[in-house]
Amino acid sequence: MSKTRLGIMASGGGSNADAILQSCADGKLNATGAVIISNNKDAGVHNVAKKHNVPSYHISRDMFRDGRQFADKLINIFREHQVDLILLAGYMRKLPPALIRSWRNAVLNIHPALLPAHGGKGMYGIRVHEDVLAKGDKETGVTIHFVDEEYDRGPILHQVGGVPVYPNDTPEKIAARVLEVEHRAYCEAVQIWMDKHN
Repeated sequence: MSKTRLGIMASGGGSNADAILQSCADGKLNATGAVIISNNKDAGVHNVAKKHNVPSYHISRDMFRDGRQFADKLINIFREHQVDLILLAGYMRKLPPALIRSWRNAVLNIHPALLPAHGGKGMYGIRVHEDVLAKGDKETGVTIHFVDEEYDRGPILHQVGGVPVYPNDTPEKIAARVLEVEHRAYCEAVQIWMDKHN
């Protein structure tokens, strides 16, 4: 069976990208990193790409005259690298609708909370964990969902809860505990997707 070719989009350090690519390297996932795209030229995910010998590109919306050109560039790169599945791993921008249509049911995002709670526009990074604390949740977790045209609204593929929230917690402490679960859960979600599509 041929390996699923993964396209990864990230804005920051790329720890989820690293975990997924390491699972590929270790033979735990029958997949391979095809290409990485970041909207930040100095993002740590470019170093992750080098570590795993995966080509990476800096492509951001402000490099293009209009959204259509931006979408076309992303689509062309993913097609050029024969990407089967696109993974958003801390990508902080909304995807162009044309890209989502081109990989319908093949774009996944990881969200550091149990959707549908703590999701939607503006709910990313530390803000999610601040909201978990503010709402008095006793536990949190991770959601991997399909990407559609609305923030955090696509169908849920995989969800892992059970991350405790303590009375004296800080958003940073919660984020660290959730991140440990993210790395495992995202790999599990990729496997679930591959089981359905291979």
